[in-house]
Amino acid sequence: MSVVARLLAANGVPVQGSDAAEGPALAALRADGARVWVGHDASHVVGPDGTPRVDTVVVSSAVREANPELAAARGAGLRVLHRSQALASLMLGRRAVAVAGAHGKTTTSAMIATVLRSCGLDPSFAIGGTVRTRTADGVEAAVPGGHLGASDVLVAEADESDGSFLNYAPTVAVVTNVEPDHLDHYGTREAFDRAFVDFAARLQPGGTLVACADDAGSAALAAAHRAGGGTAVTYGTAPGADVAVRDVVPRPDGVDAVVAGGPLGETPLALRLAVPGAHNALNATAAAVVAALLGAPPARAVAGAGEFVGTGRRFEPRGEAGGVRVVDDYAHHPTEIEALLRAARPVAGAGRVLVLFQPHLYSRTRIFADRFAAALALADEVVVTGVYRAREDVDPTVSARTITDLLPATASGGGVRAVEDRVEAAHTVAGLARPGDLVLTVGAGDVTDLGPVVLADLAAARH
Repeated sequence: MSVVARLLAANGVPVQGSDAAEGPALAALRADGARVWVGHDASHVVGPDGTPRVDTVVVSSAVREANPELAAARGAGLRVLHRSQALASLMLGRRAVAVAGAHGKTTTSAMIATVLRSCGLDPSFAIGGTVRTRTADGVEAAVPGGHLGASDVLVAEADESDGSFLNYAPTVAVVTNVEPDHLDHYGTREAFDRAFVDFAARLQPGGTLVACADDAGSAALAAAHRAGGGTAVTYGTAPGADVAVRDVVPRPDGVDAVVAGGPLGETPLALRLAVPGAHNALNATAAAVVAALLGAPPARAVAGAGEFVGTGRRFEPRGEAGGVRVVDDYAHHPTEIEALLRAARPVAGAGRVLVLFQPHLYSRTRIFADRFAAALALADEVVVTGVYRAREDVDPTVSARTITDLLPATASGGGVRAVEDRVEAAHTVAGLARPGDLVLTVGAGDVTDLGPVVLADLAAARH
């Protein structure tokens, strides 16, 4: 929401809004000239006599009909847009790149923006996190996830969780994977898959689908899109991918690979990333492919991926104390957690990998409990805290133990603990850490606030 507000304000639209609590996003919006309140109130939308004070109200799927501002807008007959509809309006007249997939959207979108900027193109972008880059002279900078660029390209993270990505009509559609998630919204795997078929069908005439060949769902989507007369480019390590990703070698500070084929040309190009994980070699290849499709020189596009340092909450370093590093990550699906832990292992080196995991949504925890357990078993020590309910009502039948009861021990023989109170869980994982270890705070909820708690405990233990 803050990203859309920032882009609208940058386009000269008067913007005001409210949030339930104060936070960094509100401060940034005020700096951009938006009028922002803490707390929702109908008076923000209509005056005492019922006269509208705004033209349009933009909401996310998390806003319920009982929200006083939304209710006031409905009562006054004001135009109400979903966040994705407002973003779609900003795509008009631009070459839009929409990035979808159950995992990797934020990172891949940020990589695309980084690569395009490195190629001299200043794209607008709407991404759910800050974009961290490193220039050629080694200076690191963080750019907010909403940016109005000078070029005609707009890169958008396309959210499939509520079907709202079907409001976009992009020039290039990227699908990192089609793996079942958000079944609380879709109900069935078939409905989830169909939404991606419909998303690809919304490409502009002459547009291109860029899909990962390593994911069965994404590869099937590309095949179906081609069978229907559409244009698709696949990438990955899988045989037959249009753009081949080979010789993937993890490093403690990143990953190397070689890419060739399709829009990148047949000459092998060395890909050297400053972020860990084989999955990021795939994401970076997608970014280079998109840049090449938009006219960037392939070699420059591949080299530009090396400037990407990460995004907020994606393997984001939070600090070090007592010889223990603390990293925060947004992973909240079993596949994401598995990729995260595999990427963390070479980073930890001789140290152990400790995880503080906060499940996100009761429905997701219940549906994927066994897969969460299998993924978390890759860590050396696991602490699972209470479920972050987000948009759902409390389900007393689902808790941290829904996962830990399926995970009696980690693969290394370490411990597994269920600690419902999140702050107590942070104290617990800090107490388990020893010099050389890597601690990960993991999940899409407020577990992100616990890194400082862990670091404070570690610092206190050192003295």
